[in-house]
Amino acid sequence: MIEKITQSPLVNVLSQALNASNMRNSVISNNIANVNTPGFKKSEVVFESLLAEQLTPTGKKLAMTRTQEKHFPMPNDEQGVVNPKINLISNTTMRTDGNNVDIDSEMAGLAKNNIYYNAAVRQISDYFTSIKSVIAGQK
Repeated sequence: MIEKITQSPLVNVLSQALNASNMRNSVISNNIANVNTPGFKKSEVVFESLLAEQLTPTGKKLAMTRTQEKHFPMPNDEQGVVNPKINLISNTTMRTDGNNVDIDSEMAGLAKNNIYYNAAVRQISDYFTSIKSVIAGQK
């Protein structure tokens, strides 16, 4: 029973979003740390577009979840999982030394990622608070 609550589609997507945000924080921090490294090329994390592709009717859809032992097994254990990807941005240059890190852009991206992370945490917290209220018999 507890697995049905903790493995809901909402929890799965929010968990993947938190993982992507954590990865993005690491990538942005690495970009910032190398702002003065000659020839360094920045990276970015791609997640939201991959998730949107999975959720749109024109793209692949997230697969159904096997909730009962008697359900037919799914052919792929990774169905419904959207893994973030790290892309190296090597086709731009910000300075004559070949580095393409814009510190202002990276700091703005870090702030945006922090807001994104906090929003995902809030959503998952609200979900479990509502579950707790139902269990306690409150409205």
